[in-house]
Amino acid sequence: MSQFRNQGFIRIVILENAIEAQLVGSVLDQHQIPHRIRSFYDTAYDGLFQVQKGWGELSAPLSCKQEIIDILNDIRSDQPDA
Repeated sequence: MSQFRNQGFIRIVILENAIEAQLVGSVLDQHQIPHRIRSFYDTAYDGLFQVQKGWGELSAPLSCKQEIIDILNDIRSDQPDA
């Protein structure tokens, strides 16, 4: 993980919901990929930004972008259609 130490984090993807955020976070932890997950929920506006922007965002070093997108696409493709 020391190879990521000097890299800044950028927004990689917008997450759709809390379950997706937990799944992605868990898989990225298993693969030891550095990341931050931030919810757009704001108590002052009672979640208004989540309606406009999505549930939240996942940020990580640019060098991890494609691997994260591949992992997220795998997770999203495994979800049943509602």
